Amino acid sequence: MEKKQFREKYPNLAQEIDTGKSLVDIDFDEDEEKTERKYAGYDPTALDFIRRCKTKEQADEIINYLEKRKELQKAEADELRKTLKKSGLKAFGPAKGVSHYEKPVRKEEEMDKEF
Repeated sequence: MEKKQFREKYPNLAQEIDTGKSLVDIDFDEDEEKTERKYAGYDPTALDFIRRCKTKEQADEIINYLEKRKELQKAEADELRKTLKKSGLKAFGPAKGVSHYEKPVRKEEEMDKEF
């Protein structure tokens, strides 16, 4: 694109490039509090993955996958399969939703507002 075309199509941007000054203030507060995620850096375990499953077949697939990747030893995988077959998914605890690990940390003041 030629300079003339650029100036015609993007006059403000061309002016900012020429002057080195922005027409729009894009300053932001670096000290602004960032939303903390409760599970940031958390590495889910086999149980965490199983608790997100909706069927026994999905859970068995997770166990097989983790065993194949050597994230579960054979004895651990066999024990999980045995529990799954005998007691079902409920034996591993309540189900976790899709966005379970993306929930922000709740601050005390937010919790106080609820009561």
